[in-house]
Amino acid sequence: MTDGAQQALRRTMEIFSKTTRFALACNSSEKIIEPIQSRCAVLRYSKLSDSQLLSRLLEVCKAESVSYTDDGLEAIIFTAQGDMRQALNNLQSTFQGFGHVNSENVFKVCDEPHPVLIKEMLSQCVLGHLDEAYKTMAHLWRLGYSPEDIITIVFRVCKNHNMPEYLKLEYIKEIGYTHMHLAEGVQSLLQMSGLLARLCRKSAEPDNLMQR
Repeated sequence: MTDGAQQALRRTMEIFSKTTRFALACNSSEKIIEPIQSRCAVLRYSKLSDSQLLSRLLEVCKAESVSYTDDGLEAIIFTAQGDMRQALNNLQSTFQGFGHVNSENVFKVCDEPHPVLIKEMLSQCVLGHLDEAYKTMAHLWRLGYSPEDIITIVFRVCKNHNMPEYLKLEYIKEIGYTHMHLAEGVQSLLQMSGLLARLCRKSAEPDNLMQR
């Protein structure tokens, strides 16, 4: 809702507050204007776990006779990030659009960089193969994904990537610095390529090689 629409809602809440109770749901409370927030009791809920999402998705698939694969449900859980509404929307959109829920179809609907590509790119960085990692980055760039889209998936994949813990912490730090530069407006393929170079350099540092 726009600020103007929220102001109109605020006035409606004032007029009918004696006879009506309003329940508002949102993903980002900072987008709600202060006059409305001050008239409400704010309840914050944490994200659902992957197992909770999976349990509900299986119930829905069974009840609605949805054709799916395990990697399709895994992709929905990955894209939903603990949001049940998002998970159900993605499930419905994928099934309505393709008639079958698998990983490929889910990422077509959600239009996010495929985590398998990101995982392969990070694996090449761990091995210090900058040229191979850059091929994946350039491919994602040509597909039209924004730097914000790419860096977000890189971070989410890196958190669970199979690599030494000390190296993972270094990677996350570099990813965070790059995300900060992107937020400041420096959004270019050169910026993303620089991230790959720094990740490869972290893998090749003498201390890291000794700990391997």
